[in-house]
Amino acid sequence: MALKRASISDIAKELNLAVSTVSRALNGYSRISETTRKRVWKLAEQLNYQPNHLAAALRKGRSNTLGVIVPHIDGHFFALVMKGIEAVANKAGFNVMLCQSNEDYVHEQKNVETLINAQVDGILVSLSRTTRDFKHFEKVRKRGIPLVFFDRILDGIDVSAVVLDDYQGGYQSVKHLLDQGCRRIAHFGGPQHLNIYKNRYLGYCQALRDHHLPVEEELVVFGDMKMEDGIQGMKQLLSLPQLPDAVFSASDFSIVGALQVLKEHKLRIPYDIALAGFSNETFTSLTEPMLTSVDQHCEEMGRAAIRLLLEMVQERTRQLSPRKIVLQPELLLRESSRWRQP
Repeated sequence: MALKRASISDIAKELNLAVSTVSRALNGYSRISETTRKRVWKLAEQLNYQPNHLAAALRKGRSNTLGVIVPHIDGHFFALVMKGIEAVANKAGFNVMLCQSNEDYVHEQKNVETLINAQVDGILVSLSRTTRDFKHFEKVRKRGIPLVFFDRILDGIDVSAVVLDDYQGGYQSVKHLLDQGCRRIAHFGGPQHLNIYKNRYLGYCQALRDHHLPVEEELVVFGDMKMEDGIQGMKQLLSLPQLPDAVFSASDFSIVGALQVLKEHKLRIPYDIALAGFSNETFTSLTEPMLTSVDQHCEEMGRAAIRLLLEMVQERTRQLSPRKIVLQPELLLRESSRWRQP
């Protein structure tokens, strides 16, 4: 059976002191005598008293805790975003409560309820791949809890957010492939209701149009951006009468799946088919050949998102219009898309 947690009232009753006196003794008030402070602290240690920091903070109108919901913490991107978030939050005196939706809408709803019940001062969210509506976040808004999205948002929803210019990331990737001489460029795309995948696809399309090339339906494969999707997508492309000469993927996970299939078919990269991904996952510089990818400046995104949330927490009593911060991508050119003599 769990032992009852000792409270200030228990200490006060045992020592026949006022609760306010015990509280002041524990908090080091100078007006409390040294003898009383020692008696209080001695009993507090004997009873294994632990101060309830949450209750104390809530009495001041703040929990000093911020909630973060991410799809997962596997891989490079969200781990580094969290590093940026925690660095800024801790420096500002806030704790961070992390929840994973595991790319599941229902689980994301439960995450939101958990953070509301924990009385967090603000919430940062990157949506799950299966989230298609905003209903569960309306409850957050109605309670006046500051809310900021990062990386993934629903298309058409006006919210405070920190995002990457995914359109430019897609455009620059395809332009690079075109500059290398590729003309039949395929695309692995993600769910189009999410901003990141839609904008990467639009950047792909525009780069082709700017070079007077059509967007060919048979060269565009949509999926969930997992390695398995890249494997199946590459097999689908290899079954075409005319093979693509390059693939731009909206995810590094899909492009590494494609790499695996191409190696099995003894196709040379980039000479037979060039590859470019997105997110600069750690493994992209460990594959053979190393994979061209787009760096999203993960830590910078985390820092920008938490700073925006903290501003909203400080200005909570004011009605603020949604604010958006857009970060610029960086195309990292590696062997999978750069021609050298075989």
